[in-house]
Amino acid sequence: MPRATTDRFSRAHQPSAKQSSSKNTDDSNGVRNPIFNTERFGQHILKNPLVAQGIVDKANLRPTDKVLEVGPGTGNLTMRILEKAKHVTAVEMDPRMAAELTKRVQGKPEQRKLEIMIGDFVKAELPYFDVCISNTPYQISSPLVFRLLSHRPLFRVAILMFQREFALRLVARPGSALWSRLSANVQLYSKVDHIMKVGKNNFRPAPQVESSVVRIVPLDPPPPVRFEEFDGLNRIIFGRRNKMIHANFMAKGVVEMLEKNWRTWCAEQNTIATDDIDMKTRIDKVLEETGNTENRAAKMDVDDLLKLLAAFHDIGVHFA
Repeated sequence: MPRATTDRFSRAHQPSAKQSSSKNTDDSNGVRNPIFNTERFGQHILKNPLVAQGIVDKANLRPTDKVLEVGPGTGNLTMRILEKAKHVTAVEMDPRMAAELTKRVQGKPEQRKLEIMIGDFVKAELPYFDVCISNTPYQISSPLVFRLLSHRPLFRVAILMFQREFALRLVARPGSALWSRLSANVQLYSKVDHIMKVGKNNFRPAPQVESSVVRIVPLDPPPPVRFEEFDGLNRIIFGRRNKMIHANFMAKGVVEMLEKNWRTWCAEQNTIATDDIDMKTRIDKVLEETGNTENRAAKMDVDDLLKLLAAFHDIGVHFA
């Protein structure tokens, strides 16, 4: 089986820091996995067949689809995907899980349709795929989303299960308590919908948090905006999302960084960068002309952010 570069990570859901680490917690709740010592990897296997089938159904798979599955575990989702798709590439960190999945398809017609990559999804070389389905390892939730959105050619849809709070941040709207840099960055490149709640008792062992399934459909064609630029702006203004944007730009080091970026841009454009540049005044002017001097990131939507980014680009100020 192909192998990707591996680094250890925890799978799916991270226990709350507020929870007791009592040695008897898992035993008393009867949640130890009888097959594997899954606590070692922080793994939570989806055990409810109705939930598994519901997740696969939401993908609306076609007989010609090539599917990427991240974190297949013992294959409860995989076997259902294989029934509907042309081919499945499953990326699994734990070699024991990969071996169990291999046994499940051995000698069956599905064996020809399944390729298992053992290793870290974040570092793996991904094949072409139409659909991604994942019971996502918690620690790679954000890297997984952005790895998918940067993948070319674009996939059709991703059905992804995350910790509930992370999922709600993905679908948050401007003005809501969870609207954040993550929300804006993801919604710049895709349409995201919350499609299913999954209770903790649907897993073995049961995690400490609830889960949700989201549908991500990348925008095609994607907006002609460099992610590094958009994220660089958001990193500044969402640092304190409820503060006025002007205050965030005046935070320590921000003006100096933008002036340095401006000088780099001038050098690339063969433009003379004067020594008497007043970057603070330039920032104030952009914020005033775009009506953002007293605005707050918590209330700005993606279009507002793009207009502000374009205004800074017009005067040669960049964020990456």
